[in-house]
Amino acid sequence: MDAVLGIDGGGTRTRASLMAGDKVLGHSENGSIKRLRVGAEAAEANLRALLKEVFAQAGTVRVRAACCGVASASMPGITEWVDAVLNDFGVERSEVVGDEVIALDAAFQGGPGILQIAGTGSNTVGRAPDGSRENAGGWSSRLGDEGSGYWIGINAVRRALLAYDREQPTGILKKVGEIWGTPTIDELINVGDGTPAPDFAALAPAINELAEAGDPVAVGVLHQAAADLVDFVLLVRNKLRRKHNITGEVPVAWTGSVIEKMKLVREPFFAGLKQAAPEMPVLAQPVVPLDGALWRARRLVE
Repeated sequence: MDAVLGIDGGGTRTRASLMAGDKVLGHSENGSIKRLRVGAEAAEANLRALLKEVFAQAGTVRVRAACCGVASASMPGITEWVDAVLNDFGVERSEVVGDEVIALDAAFQGGPGILQIAGTGSNTVGRAPDGSRENAGGWSSRLGDEGSGYWIGINAVRRALLAYDREQPTGILKKVGEIWGTPTIDELINVGDGTPAPDFAALAPAINELAEAGDPVAVGVLHQAAADLVDFVLLVRNKLRRKHNITGEVPVAWTGSVIEKMKLVREPFFAGLKQAAPEMPVLAQPVVPLDGALWRARRLVE
């Protein structure tokens, strides 16, 4: 049986599906294959375990093509590494692209549009009718990624420390101390400023819970995240209109747990775009990047 394989290698977890036509032959999820996040050894183990499970579900199958979308795909050696692993599993033809590429294609299948990614990291990508792209943000967790889970985690701690100095109420430091196992503020600082750094993105769900309960510092962080994401979409929109002579509106899609799961980000994100560009179409539901990887894999054998 002929099939295609799609892989979505996000910052936190990786998903893969084997499909023959419209039939799913195998599907599995595993840990991140982003080497910068988990290291080369763990990334290799996660990818091979993921593929082993998917192929076990599918049984005997001929994989004509595969597309893998992975964060940091442009880094030296990433494409060669993923291609080599896919070759070990008998994949006949493969391509490795950025995770933003498969998400764009999940929404627009090669056509123009703007994609806002807001998960562990963040990035805003726009594609013009001629296929050229414009970007904003996405400059890594240390240098940017405003509105991401990582940004929410680290900026919640920063703002909570400022609130502590000002003797203003917030439950963030108490909650972070529970998560990190740091009963004193000095211990919290040592962990937060340590090497390797803690996983600040993992704090985002707790910050969201505090915000929903009314914690003023947590609310402020999420509202700032939404405002930053709106600004990036509008920045890419302006680039597309100015540099590519687009006169009409460009549709906007989005993906990632920050917008999908955090109401205090999602609602002001939609409202901010509506206020700034009332005629700009914005998808109501998140795109599924894995769908874009499968779409691209099918195109490899057309």
